[in-house]
Amino acid sequence: MPTTRFVHAADLHLDTPFEGIGQTAPEVAALLRDASLVAWDALVQLCIDEKAEFLLLAGDIYDGEVRGVRAQLRFLRGLERLASRGIEVFIAHGNHDPAGGRWSAIREWPRGVTVFGHERVESVRVDRDGRTLAVVHGLSHSTREVSENLALRFRRGSEDCPHLAVLHCNAGRDPGHALYSPCTLDDLRAAGMDYWALGHIHAYRVLFEGDLAAVYAGSLQGRSLKPSERGLKGAVVGTIEDGRVAGWRFVPVPHVRFIEFVVDVTNISDVGRLVARLEENVAAELQAGSCSGLVARARLVGRGPVHTDLDRPGAPDELLTRLREEATGREPLVWWSALMNETRADLDRDGIRARGDFSAELIRLTDSLRADENRLASFIDEKTGDLWTPTLQQSCSVLSAEMPAVLDEAEMLVLEKLESRDGQ
Repeated sequence: MPTTRFVHAADLHLDTPFEGIGQTAPEVAALLRDASLVAWDALVQLCIDEKAEFLLLAGDIYDGEVRGVRAQLRFLRGLERLASRGIEVFIAHGNHDPAGGRWSAIREWPRGVTVFGHERVESVRVDRDGRTLAVVHGLSHSTREVSENLALRFRRGSEDCPHLAVLHCNAGRDPGHALYSPCTLDDLRAAGMDYWALGHIHAYRVLFEGDLAAVYAGSLQGRSLKPSERGLKGAVVGTIEDGRVAGWRFVPVPHVRFIEFVVDVTNISDVGRLVARLEENVAAELQAGSCSGLVARARLVGRGPVHTDLDRPGAPDELLTRLREEATGREPLVWWSALMNETRADLDRDGIRARGDFSAELIRLTDSLRADENRLASFIDEKTGDLWTPTLQQSCSVLSAEMPAVLDEAEMLVLEKLESRDGQ
């Protein structure tokens, strides 16, 4: 039998507001206003380019129960394009758009669109030329906060073909996302589905694979600089061969990408070279493709000569302004959201130790404490005195292995203060 393709996407959050960005960057706000809709258009095109037989949408099509007319019409136009190509669409709503929500602008769905209800699991066959390619099972959320384990309602049917399930849930109780429709991986396996098309977790993630598989497609458009919202976003393209789900691959779609760069300044001598390094990171990110815009944040870490320049009052803000100015007019648009200076002074401990002054004495003391764990513990106990409570003592005893690291940090904090006096 010929290869059958399907596409799995989730968490479109159409017309998401991107709160906070527009307050400081009107041009970025304008780009983001359309970002989720542009990503949806790109998903539709991906289905057409891949000659997919059907599209699975695993929840949170919209950002809230009340949909904007603009987003509804854009969504409808995309569904109509898919219908004109004979591509079926299966929609299960999630916690952001439970029970189907309110559709003021859509009176009738295009041919081939199935919106799963919330009262029971529905199962729909995908038939072509007298044969069944797959059976798709789905269930929508009934309310915004669903505590029920909806996965337990799913059961594989008797049809001799791949069975795919569409659900918005928190599988494995991911602490980074709300516990809506929580379930275990064993719950998913027990249903006997060949492929779980999951939504709710905003990062692409394969929970398990093999004869049975469970996959999060991730969100289609990042919404902030949170870890789960950063990086490439897109959809999953799956293949069915010889009556089974043979595999899948993650395919990024054009979107506004949120990214955080971590730059070690150890070998960076001045601000000019630092700007060049940051620009190199941006260029590499843009070359990764599938980017209609970039919202970037940089964390500067490590010890190096440039720390002196960055440590001046207002210096990080000045550098951020310079980065924004240099990115003006760039295509695709690049917006520097923030610059976090976590660099430290480049201290020569050996040179300081040889001087014979107060800083040198401090280093000799900390070196001796590092060499004797018992002395370190006694030193801490002596200097803290009555600050210790039984609870604090118990907590710190558990963290005793971290004491050397705490000592290192304390030494550096004091040395930085001492060595910065009078420009030294």
